[in-house]
Amino acid sequence: MGADWAELPKELVESISKLLTIYSDYLRFRSVCRSWRSSVRKTPVHLPPQLPWLMLSHRAFFDLSLHKTHLLRNHPQPPHTRICASSHGWLALLDHTPNLRLLNPLTRATRSLPPLHTFPNVLTFNHSLVGREYLVANPHGAVHTLSSRHVCTSFLTKLVLSQSPSRGPHFAALAIVAQNNLAFCRNGSDAWIFVNDEDGELYCWEDVVDYNGVFFAVSKGGTIAVCDPACSRSPPRVSLIQPTAPFGFVGDINYAVFSAGDFLLVTRLLDQEFSDAAGVESNLVYRTVSFEVFKMNWGLLTWQRLDTLGDRVLFVGGNSSLSFCASDFEGCSADCIYFTDDYSELNDDDACGKHDLGIFRLCDKSIEPLPCFPPGSFSQLGWPLPIWLSPNPC
Repeated sequence: MGADWAELPKELVESISKLLTIYSDYLRFRSVCRSWRSSVRKTPVHLPPQLPWLMLSHRAFFDLSLHKTHLLRNHPQPPHTRICASSHGWLALLDHTPNLRLLNPLTRATRSLPPLHTFPNVLTFNHSLVGREYLVANPHGAVHTLSSRHVCTSFLTKLVLSQSPSRGPHFAALAIVAQNNLAFCRNGSDAWIFVNDEDGELYCWEDVVDYNGVFFAVSKGGTIAVCDPACSRSPPRVSLIQPTAPFGFVGDINYAVFSAGDFLLVTRLLDQEFSDAAGVESNLVYRTVSFEVFKMNWGLLTWQRLDTLGDRVLFVGGNSSLSFCASDFEGCSADCIYFTDDYSELNDDDACGKHDLGIFRLCDKSIEPLPCFPPGSFSQLGWPLPIWLSPNPC
């Protein structure tokens, strides 16, 4: 006579569930029977960081470990919604209104951040002035108008959270605004504040990442800005770290990522290609051709080139950059950079369109495609730029 697994003691089922480290395994465990489902909590809080899923549409997410696409029941998004960030399992959403929203696609929980017109460089907003709704000041004091469409697509270039909003109300956000500004807010704030360095020097900020709740931003030239939201000072002080030697390599896009405790700067090189695609206004498109990786030597304050990532794997793009030990997960390869297209809403290479994304191998500098979607799906269906999302139910 077979064992009746539904009769396992509740305490034993709960203890077994806490040994599971993969979110999809936890979901399957809960679905075995009604008794197991009632014995373990719906939202696991013990899981370590998960290998990211690739968001293909507002509902479809590709799971690298399982080579499977998950369809989630998310709320319909307004037209022209742009996903401007992915951090701690939450998406930052913009549309042609000033609203800035956070969404957890797994739980469908939402939060609001201060609207776009509360950035200090936005002087006025008037929705009735179609095509010139925003009056914005640049760092030199000049004033110009911007359309809601322009602000939605390119004004806010990166946003990172200090922690998941589901873990408590004491989270903060740091954003790169108009390239030259670092904007900060805490949960519950009515407006954004700039936390630029007081020396008045302008920096072209490329990326921002959080590490143990502290924000680290990196500029085009390799300068580092550190902002600790836990400090009592308002606004929090920003410390600048200048490399002692000139940054030896400047790519087209820079990414910051902490990998096994090391602070890395990943530079992405683009090249131009020509396409004879019918119906495309410009036949000039960009393609990623290589990456270079540098590690900050905190003792010498210099960026040092790395030739290998060892057993690590990086995920870069519009998301807050991520690093994992490849041997801990199925479906990903060590010494690789998994990258998505985060620089162009229109980057067509044929009549249907195909975004610039793939897997870069440091060992031989080769690039191979991601195994998850047919060519042309994005422009045909109006899908957004693909972005990495950490599946985080809490």
